[in-house]
Amino acid sequence: MPLISRPLAAALAGAYIALAPLAASAQGPLETPGEVTYADIADLADSAGLVVQAQIAKMTRIDNERARGLTPGHGRFYIEARTRALLVGKAPLGESVTYLVDLPLDAKGKAPKLKKQVVFLFARAVPGRPGELQLVWPTAQQISTPARETRLRSILQALVAPDAPAKITGVREMLFVPGNLAGQGETQIFLNTHDNSAASITVKHEQGQAPTWGVSFSELVADLGHPPEPDTLEWYRLACFLPRTPPAGANVSGSFAEQQQALADYRMVLSQLGPCARTLK
Repeated sequence: MPLISRPLAAALAGAYIALAPLAASAQGPLETPGEVTYADIADLADSAGLVVQAQIAKMTRIDNERARGLTPGHGRFYIEARTRALLVGKAPLGESVTYLVDLPLDAKGKAPKLKKQVVFLFARAVPGRPGELQLVWPTAQQISTPARETRLRSILQALVAPDAPAKITGVREMLFVPGNLAGQGETQIFLNTHDNSAASITVKHEQGQAPTWGVSFSELVADLGHPPEPDTLEWYRLACFLPRTPPAGANVSGSFAEQQQALADYRMVLSQLGPCARTLK
């Protein structure tokens, strides 16, 4: 893929860019990178104002004495990289970017050889310093592979969609209401979101049938029987941010038995969502 020219870089300034497929890197990773999960990439993408694909051109080691907060066994490096694509962001980028990154060292105190390696950067712009980036996390430089590219592109598309599910911040209220017949009933779990938009989980019980559930990230009724698929943004919002135990006082069901049913339904939802696996620290 050719580098971004200066006229093109100027045209890209202030816009959200490039969720179209990217060409695969001509040079594969120098070593097989540790596998990262959907939640790892979603965490990074959701925290970054800029997501950039770049090719490392030069690495310069920073003296440990000047590297505050450096993790033992790591070295801090000043990276100069060629911009390949701005995937998401509003900052103007030219043909190159610079940033600092901490990298693990081997037993001989040497860093991985990443020159010419293509990477994804999850970052924010440095005010008043065009082309200089600040990584959002120490792990926010990730090796670019076709599989990671596909997953990242899918996550970014979901995050910028008009109907993207809001960030879950907690459980506001949960209520089980029994039905007219034995074995019937419905649990409503109302969720708090960072933007105060509507979000709720509904669990429905029918006599002689397994309970069904669904989630709604709007005022509409939940799509019962179609819970979020694993490794989707809806799944991530729930599996990775619902508390293991609802807060005290959230369960407003009438009787003790109804409170226990609401709690059992909440635990059933967590079980079916499965664990939020993360490998990045």
